[in-house]
Amino acid sequence: MPSRRRALLVLLSLTLLSVASLVVALAAGSLVLSLGDVLSMLAGEDNTARAVVFDLRLPRALAAFACGGLLALAGALMQVLLRNPLADPYVLGISGGAGVGALSAMLLGLAGLAVPGFAFAGALAAMLLVFGLAHGDGSWTQTRLLLTGVVIAAGCGALVALILTLAPEQKIQSMLFWLMGDLSQAVNPLPALVVLVVTLLAALPFARELNLLARGFDAALALGVAVPLLRRVIYVIASLATAVAVTTAGAIGFVGLIVPHLVRLAIGNDQRLLLPASVLAGGSLLVCADTLARTIVAPIQLPVGVLTALIGVPVFLYLLGRR
Repeated sequence: MPSRRRALLVLLSLTLLSVASLVVALAAGSLVLSLGDVLSMLAGEDNTARAVVFDLRLPRALAAFACGGLLALAGALMQVLLRNPLADPYVLGISGGAGVGALSAMLLGLAGLAVPGFAFAGALAAMLLVFGLAHGDGSWTQTRLLLTGVVIAAGCGALVALILTLAPEQKIQSMLFWLMGDLSQAVNPLPALVVLVVTLLAALPFARELNLLARGFDAALALGVAVPLLRRVIYVIASLATAVAVTTAGAIGFVGLIVPHLVRLAIGNDQRLLLPASVLAGGSLLVCADTLARTIVAPIQLPVGVLTALIGVPVFLYLLGRR
Protein backbone atom coordinates (compact mmCIF):
# COMPACT_ATOMS: atom_id res chain seq x y z
CA MET A 1 0.00 0.00 0.00
CA PRO A 2 1.47 3.38 -0.94
CA SER A 3 2.61 5.41 2.03
CA ARG A 4 0.33 8.36 1.15
CA ARG A 5 -2.73 6.12 1.00
CA ARG A 6 -1.77 4.54 4.31
CA ALA A 7 -1.35 7.98 5.89
CA LEU A 8 -4.79 9.07 4.67
CA LEU A 9 -6.33 5.90 6.10
CA VAL A 10 -4.63 6.61 9.43
CA LEU A 11 -6.03 10.16 9.40
CA LEU A 12 -9.52 8.83 8.65
CA SER A 13 -9.21 6.26 11.43
CA LEU A 14 -8.08 8.93 13.89
CA THR A 15 -11.02 11.13 12.90
CA LEU A 16 -13.45 8.27 13.58
CA LEU A 17 -11.64 7.56 16.85
CA SER A 18 -12.05 11.19 17.88
CA VAL A 19 -15.81 11.09 17.23
CA ALA A 20 -16.14 7.76 19.05
CA SER A 21 -14.20 9.00 22.08
CA LEU A 22 -16.45 12.06 22.35
CA VAL A 23 -19.60 9.94 22.11
CA VAL A 24 -18.32 7.59 24.82
CA ALA A 25 -17.45 10.58 27.01
CA LEU A 26 -21.03 11.85 26.66
CA ALA A 27 -22.53 8.45 27.47
CA ALA A 28 -20.31 7.41 30.40
CA GLY A 29 -20.84 8.59 33.97
CA SER A 30 -23.01 8.09 37.02
CA LEU A 31 -25.98 8.39 34.66
CA VAL A 32 -25.19 5.87 31.94
CA LEU A 33 -26.73 6.71 28.57
CA SER A 34 -27.14 4.55 25.50
CA LEU A 35 -25.81 5.53 22.09
CA GLY A 36 -29.35 6.21 20.97
CA ASP A 37 -29.94 8.59 23.89
CA VAL A 38 -26.76 10.52 23.08
CA LEU A 39 -27.57 10.80 19.37
CA SER A 40 -31.15 11.89 20.06
CA MET A 41 -29.95 14.64 22.40
CA LEU A 42 -27.37 15.82 19.89
CA ALA A 43 -30.14 15.92 17.29
CA GLY A 44 -32.11 18.28 19.53
CA GLU A 45 -34.55 15.98 21.29
CA ASP A 46 -35.32 17.16 24.80
CA ASN A 47 -35.26 14.73 27.73
CA THR A 48 -34.27 14.57 31.37
CA ALA A 49 -30.61 13.80 30.69
CA ARG A 50 -30.10 16.68 28.27
CA ALA A 51 -28.85 19.05 31.00
CA VAL A 52 -26.31 16.50 32.22
CA VAL A 53 -24.87 16.05 28.72
CA PHE A 54 -24.88 19.63 27.48
CA ASP A 55 -24.05 21.41 30.74
CA LEU A 56 -21.49 19.01 32.19
CA ARG A 57 -20.18 16.29 29.91
CA LEU A 58 -20.00 18.00 26.52
CA PRO A 59 -18.01 21.07 27.66
CA ARG A 60 -15.59 18.85 29.57
CA ALA A 61 -15.15 16.42 26.66
CA LEU A 62 -14.54 19.24 24.17
CA ALA A 63 -12.07 20.89 26.54
CA ALA A 64 -10.23 17.57 26.92
CA PHE A 65 -10.05 17.13 23.14
CA ALA A 66 -8.80 20.69 22.65
CA CYS A 67 -6.14 20.38 25.37
CA GLY A 68 -4.97 16.99 24.12
CA GLY A 69 -4.72 18.31 20.59
CA LEU A 70 -2.83 21.41 21.72
CA LEU A 71 -0.33 19.40 23.78
CA ALA A 72 0.28 16.90 20.96
CA LEU A 73 0.72 19.70 18.41
CA ALA A 74 3.12 21.55 20.69
CA GLY A 75 5.08 18.35 21.35
CA ALA A 76 5.44 17.59 17.65
CA LEU A 77 6.65 21.14 16.96
CA MET A 78 9.06 21.14 19.91
CA GLN A 79 10.64 17.88 18.81
CA VAL A 80 11.39 19.36 15.39
CA LEU A 81 12.43 22.73 16.77
CA LEU A 82 14.90 21.26 19.25
CA ARG A 83 15.72 18.18 17.15
CA ASN A 84 15.30 16.19 20.33
CA PRO A 85 12.95 13.18 20.57
CA LEU A 86 12.55 13.78 24.32
CA ALA A 87 11.25 17.32 23.89
CA ASP A 88 7.70 17.89 25.08
CA PRO A 89 5.47 20.96 25.54
CA TYR A 90 6.74 21.54 29.09
CA VAL A 91 10.47 21.39 28.37
CA LEU A 92 10.80 25.18 28.10
CA GLY A 93 9.27 26.04 31.47
CA ILE A 94 5.88 27.23 30.20
CA SER A 95 3.99 24.78 32.40
CA GLY A 96 6.02 25.92 35.40
CA GLY A 97 5.14 29.55 34.73
CA ALA A 98 1.46 28.67 34.45
CA GLY A 99 1.69 26.71 37.70
CA VAL A 100 3.19 29.66 39.54
CA GLY A 101 0.44 31.93 38.22
CA ALA A 102 -2.45 29.57 39.02
CA LEU A 103 -1.21 28.67 42.50
CA SER A 104 -0.56 32.33 43.28
CA ALA A 105 -4.20 33.10 42.45
CA MET A 106 -5.38 30.25 44.70
CA LEU A 107 -3.09 31.38 47.51
CA LEU A 108 -4.58 34.88 47.28
CA GLY A 109 -8.07 33.42 47.58
CA LEU A 110 -9.08 34.28 44.01
CA ALA A 111 -11.52 32.07 42.11
CA GLY A 112 -13.45 31.87 38.86
CA LEU A 113 -11.65 33.29 35.85
CA ALA A 114 -8.81 34.64 38.00
CA VAL A 115 -7.08 31.24 38.22
CA PRO A 116 -6.88 30.58 34.45
CA GLY A 117 -6.10 34.26 33.91
CA PHE A 118 -3.14 34.16 36.29
CA ALA A 119 -2.05 30.82 34.80
CA PHE A 120 -2.04 32.23 31.28
CA ALA A 121 -0.15 35.32 32.42
CA GLY A 122 2.45 33.11 34.14
CA ALA A 123 2.82 30.95 31.02
CA LEU A 124 3.34 34.00 28.80
CA ALA A 125 5.85 35.47 31.27
CA ALA A 126 7.84 32.22 31.24
CA MET A 127 7.70 32.11 27.44
CA LEU A 128 9.00 35.67 27.09
CA LEU A 129 11.68 35.09 29.72
CA VAL A 130 12.98 31.95 28.02
CA PHE A 131 12.90 33.56 24.60
CA GLY A 132 14.69 36.69 25.82
CA LEU A 133 17.40 34.86 27.75
CA ALA A 134 17.96 32.23 25.06
CA HIS A 135 18.18 34.84 22.33
CA GLY A 136 20.83 36.81 24.20
CA ASP A 137 23.20 38.37 21.69
CA GLY A 138 21.30 36.84 18.80
CA SER A 139 23.04 33.45 18.70
CA TRP A 140 20.00 31.26 19.37
CA THR A 141 20.75 27.54 19.19
CA GLN A 142 18.74 24.49 20.15
CA THR A 143 21.09 23.76 23.04
CA ARG A 144 20.91 27.29 24.40
CA LEU A 145 17.12 27.34 24.18
CA LEU A 146 16.81 23.94 25.84
CA LEU A 147 19.17 24.78 28.70
CA THR A 148 17.44 28.11 29.31
CA GLY A 149 14.07 26.39 29.42
CA VAL A 150 15.32 23.75 31.85
CA VAL A 151 16.69 26.43 34.19
CA ILE A 152 13.47 28.48 34.07
CA ALA A 153 11.44 25.32 34.69
CA ALA A 154 13.59 24.52 37.73
CA GLY A 155 13.09 28.04 39.07
CA CYS A 156 9.32 27.81 38.57
CA GLY A 157 9.35 24.43 40.32
CA ALA A 158 11.04 26.01 43.32
CA LEU A 159 8.40 28.78 43.42
CA VAL A 160 5.62 26.19 43.20
CA ALA A 161 7.13 24.30 46.14
CA LEU A 162 7.34 27.56 48.10
CA ILE A 163 3.69 28.38 47.42
CA LEU A 164 2.61 24.88 48.49
CA THR A 165 4.60 25.30 51.70
CA LEU A 166 2.98 28.64 52.51
CA ALA A 167 -0.57 27.67 51.47
CA PRO A 168 -3.13 26.86 54.16
CA GLU A 169 -4.12 23.21 54.44
CA GLN A 170 -7.61 23.65 53.01
CA LYS A 171 -6.18 24.92 49.70
CA ILE A 172 -3.52 22.24 49.22
CA GLN A 173 -5.80 19.66 47.62
CA SER A 174 -7.11 22.00 44.92
CA MET A 175 -3.57 23.13 44.17
CA LEU A 176 -2.32 19.56 43.84
CA PHE A 177 -5.26 18.65 41.61
CA TRP A 178 -4.43 21.55 39.31
CA LEU A 179 -0.77 20.53 39.18
CA MET A 180 -1.72 16.95 38.25
CA GLY A 181 -4.24 18.02 35.61
CA ASP A 182 -7.92 18.60 36.29
CA LEU A 183 -10.67 19.12 33.70
CA SER A 184 -13.53 19.36 36.16
CA GLN A 185 -13.37 23.17 36.08
CA ALA A 186 -13.19 23.42 32.28
CA VAL A 187 -16.69 24.81 31.73
CA ASN A 188 -15.95 26.82 28.57
CA PRO A 189 -14.01 24.88 25.93
CA LEU A 190 -14.45 27.48 23.20
CA PRO A 191 -11.18 29.45 23.77
CA ALA A 192 -9.09 26.26 23.72
CA LEU A 193 -10.88 24.98 20.60
CA VAL A 194 -10.35 28.28 18.80
CA VAL A 195 -6.66 28.34 19.71
CA LEU A 196 -6.31 24.71 18.57
CA VAL A 197 -7.70 25.55 15.13
CA VAL A 198 -5.65 28.76 14.85
CA THR A 199 -2.35 27.19 15.89
CA LEU A 200 -2.81 24.19 13.59
CA LEU A 201 -3.66 26.43 10.64
CA ALA A 202 -0.69 28.65 11.50
CA ALA A 203 1.73 25.69 11.66
CA LEU A 204 0.64 23.80 8.53
CA PRO A 205 2.00 26.39 6.02
CA PHE A 206 5.47 25.78 7.53
CA ALA A 207 5.23 21.98 7.22
CA ARG A 208 7.60 21.80 4.24
CA GLU A 209 10.19 23.96 6.01
CA LEU A 210 9.84 21.81 9.13
CA ASN A 211 10.55 18.70 7.06
CA LEU A 212 13.77 20.33 5.89
CA LEU A 213 14.66 21.57 9.37
CA ALA A 214 14.35 18.01 10.66
CA ARG A 215 17.34 17.15 8.44
CA GLY A 216 19.52 19.67 10.23
CA PHE A 217 20.23 23.40 10.49
CA ASP A 218 22.83 23.50 7.71
CA ALA A 219 20.79 21.36 5.33
CA ALA A 220 17.73 23.56 5.81
CA LEU A 221 19.75 26.74 5.21
CA ALA A 222 21.30 25.28 2.07
CA LEU A 223 17.81 24.50 0.74
CA GLY A 224 16.62 28.07 1.24
CA VAL A 225 14.82 27.89 4.59
CA ALA A 226 14.92 31.06 6.70
CA VAL A 227 15.81 29.04 9.78
CA PRO A 228 16.03 31.88 12.38
CA LEU A 229 12.58 33.18 11.43
CA LEU A 230 11.14 29.67 11.28
CA ARG A 231 12.45 28.93 14.79
CA ARG A 232 10.81 32.03 16.21
CA VAL A 233 7.46 31.31 14.57
CA ILE A 234 7.38 27.67 15.66
CA TYR A 235 8.48 28.60 19.19
CA VAL A 236 5.63 31.11 19.50
CA ILE A 237 3.03 28.69 18.09
CA ALA A 238 4.13 25.82 20.34
CA SER A 239 4.35 28.08 23.38
CA LEU A 240 0.89 29.54 22.79
CA ALA A 241 -0.62 26.07 22.36
CA THR A 242 1.03 24.88 25.58
CA ALA A 243 -0.01 27.98 27.53
CA VAL A 244 -3.67 27.62 26.57
CA ALA A 245 -3.72 23.87 27.29
CA VAL A 246 -2.12 24.30 30.72
CA THR A 247 -4.39 27.24 31.52
CA THR A 248 -7.47 25.17 30.69
CA ALA A 249 -6.61 21.84 32.30
CA GLY A 250 -3.46 22.18 34.39
CA ALA A 251 -0.24 20.27 33.81
CA ILE A 252 -1.04 17.01 31.99
CA GLY A 253 2.04 14.98 31.21
CA PHE A 254 3.07 12.51 28.51
CA VAL A 255 0.50 13.53 25.86
CA GLY A 256 2.90 15.86 24.06
CA LEU A 257 5.78 13.41 24.42
CA ILE A 258 4.17 10.10 23.47
CA VAL A 259 1.55 10.99 20.85
CA PRO A 260 3.93 12.44 18.19
CA HIS A 261 6.10 9.32 18.49
CA LEU A 262 3.16 6.96 18.01
CA VAL A 263 1.86 8.95 15.04
CA ARG A 264 5.34 9.03 13.52
CA LEU A 265 5.50 5.24 13.68
CA ALA A 266 2.17 5.02 11.87
CA ILE A 267 2.54 7.59 9.06
CA GLY A 268 6.17 8.73 9.02
CA ASN A 269 7.72 12.13 9.67
CA ASP A 270 6.02 14.26 7.01
CA GLN A 271 4.83 17.26 9.02
CA ARG A 272 1.97 17.93 6.60
CA LEU A 273 0.34 14.74 7.86
CA LEU A 274 2.00 14.41 11.25
CA LEU A 275 0.65 17.67 12.69
CA PRO A 276 -3.09 17.11 12.03
CA ALA A 277 -2.77 13.42 12.93
CA SER A 278 -1.10 14.35 16.24
CA VAL A 279 -3.94 16.74 17.02
CA LEU A 280 -6.56 14.04 16.44
CA ALA A 281 -4.63 11.39 18.35
CA GLY A 282 -3.81 13.69 21.27
CA GLY A 283 -7.39 14.89 21.55
CA SER A 284 -8.77 11.35 21.48
CA LEU A 285 -6.26 10.14 24.06
CA LEU A 286 -7.07 12.87 26.55
CA VAL A 287 -10.83 12.47 26.10
CA CYS A 288 -10.50 8.73 26.83
CA ALA A 289 -8.20 9.37 29.79
CA ASP A 290 -10.57 11.96 31.27
CA THR A 291 -13.55 9.63 30.83
CA LEU A 292 -11.68 6.96 32.76
CA ALA A 293 -10.56 9.49 35.37
CA ARG A 294 -14.13 10.43 36.26
CA THR A 295 -15.69 6.95 36.02
CA ILE A 296 -13.13 4.30 37.00
CA VAL A 297 -13.50 4.86 40.77
CA ALA A 298 -16.70 6.96 40.72
CA PRO A 299 -17.88 8.97 42.55
CA ILE A 300 -14.24 9.88 43.23
CA GLN A 301 -12.64 11.73 40.32
CA LEU A 302 -8.95 11.15 39.65
CA PRO A 303 -6.65 13.83 38.25
CA VAL A 304 -6.46 13.16 34.52
CA GLY A 305 -2.68 13.63 34.62
CA VAL A 306 -2.45 10.45 36.70
CA LEU A 307 -4.18 8.46 33.95
CA THR A 308 -2.05 9.91 31.14
CA ALA A 309 1.09 9.06 33.13
CA LEU A 310 -0.10 5.50 33.74
CA ILE A 311 -0.75 5.16 30.00
CA GLY A 312 2.34 7.06 28.88
CA VAL A 313 5.02 5.32 30.95
CA PRO A 314 4.55 1.78 29.55
CA VAL A 315 4.06 3.13 26.02
CA PHE A 316 7.26 5.14 26.26
CA LEU A 317 9.19 2.14 27.62
CA TYR A 318 7.81 0.05 24.74
CA LEU A 319 8.96 2.63 22.20
CA LEU A 320 12.34 2.84 23.89
CA GLY A 321 12.71 -0.94 23.75
CA ARG A 322 11.85 -1.02 20.05
CA ARG A 323 14.55 1.54 19.28
